Amino acid sequence: MTDLSPQDGETAVRLDRAHVFHSWSAQGALAPLAIAGGLGSEVWDFEGRRYLDFASQLVNVNIGHAHPAVVAAITAQAQVLPTVAPPHANLTRGRAAEAIVAHAPPGMSKIFFTNGGADANENAIRMARLHTGRDKVLSAYRSYHGNTGAAVVATGDWRRVPNEFARGHAHFFGPYLYRTDFWATTPEQETERALYHLARVIEAEGAGSIAAVLLETVVGTGGVLVPPPGYLAGVRALADRYGILLILDEVMAGFGRTGAWFALDHFDVRPDLITFAKGVNSGYVPVGGVVISDEVAATFDERVFPGGLTYSGHPLAMASVVATLEAMAREGVVEHAARIGAEVLGPGLADLADRHPVVGDVRGLGVFWALELVVDRTTREPLPAAAMGRLKGLLLEGGLLPFLVDNRIHVVPPCVVTSDEVARALSIYDHALTQIEKELPS
Repeated sequence: MTDLSPQDGETAVRLDRAHVFHSWSAQGALAPLAIAGGLGSEVWDFEGRRYLDFASQLVNVNIGHAHPAVVAAITAQAQVLPTVAPPHANLTRGRAAEAIVAHAPPGMSKIFFTNGGADANENAIRMARLHTGRDKVLSAYRSYHGNTGAAVVATGDWRRVPNEFARGHAHFFGPYLYRTDFWATTPEQETERALYHLARVIEAEGAGSIAAVLLETVVGTGGVLVPPPGYLAGVRALADRYGILLILDEVMAGFGRTGAWFALDHFDVRPDLITFAKGVNSGYVPVGGVVISDEVAATFDERVFPGGLTYSGHPLAMASVVATLEAMAREGVVEHAARIGAEVLGPGLADLADRHPVVGDVRGLGVFWALELVVDRTTREPLPAAAMGRLKGLLLEGGLLPFLVDNRIHVVPPCVVTSDEVARALSIYDHALTQIEKELPS
């Protein structure tokens, strides 16, 4: 953290407001924080103020900021071959694909590389349609799958509605016991009734018209919703019954986030396609992809796959993937995330819930958690937007970069977060929640 200049921070914000058009935002009232640097689980601004990054930026910096092995690999690749067209064989690309496949279920041996998670889902949908000869894709209302044509229409949340230009999409309600759509009182009931609902949607939409069911293995932006026991296995069984492909979106949940290499490892389910991005290289260089089952890949042995990207398997991205996965294995990062979640972060968040009536629910795995905030635990009325805005300010003042969605705090630090850093974060959350409770109308 050297050569920091507050003037540089002012310049960064001035240039941003003058020329940068931000995603998912009304542009006029933005006041972005200028980040000057980062290391591990921390970032800092141009005045030297440090923040615990408990957003992992956009839930992607799994290995932490500025990991030296990953930075070195990108630098070394840039000095040898900084770019190469997708049709050529490239050693680094091959090694990256091999490293990802090593963590996939058996019978999934091919990777199609993309620039990020949205176009990974876009191409998985394309593969499913071509493989099955069907058109329709089912996905959950509580979901986010990206901002490209089909991916944003597969998305279930509000961002879909102004963007519904793609054809052949239908939605269903997934399990969410805290706010059940099925009048369930136990996880078992929620699974049974959610699967019955999905089966009825499949029948009503016409099973023979459906190419794929697309699900986030653990719903991310929609609430960090861990599927109850038996749900994903039940979806797999429904898909098999009707000849439908199962696509699991691991863009946010994959590569250590849940304390496993893939979140699907917790549920013993083999999909037909897996989409990934974010944690595979902690976002150091844009990259994503689709892990393809051998059955789907064989469809294109003699048939042209009608898709491609100029930067598919870009060598700088591939070098960052190889270095990230090697470092995560060498340093036990995935196992560390599982331990931190089970022994430190999860219990710490449960303790916050015990002491703060504003916390209605706590859920998660590994370093993938959410606190759902309510005005009243009995009615479960969500904490209003004004209070959430105030909460965000308090967390920033306390030295924590938060990830807030609707009435929830998503607690999503890097997988390398330490016990001491978690303790600091819990103290900051505790202080902010205490203040919010004091300010709520009695």
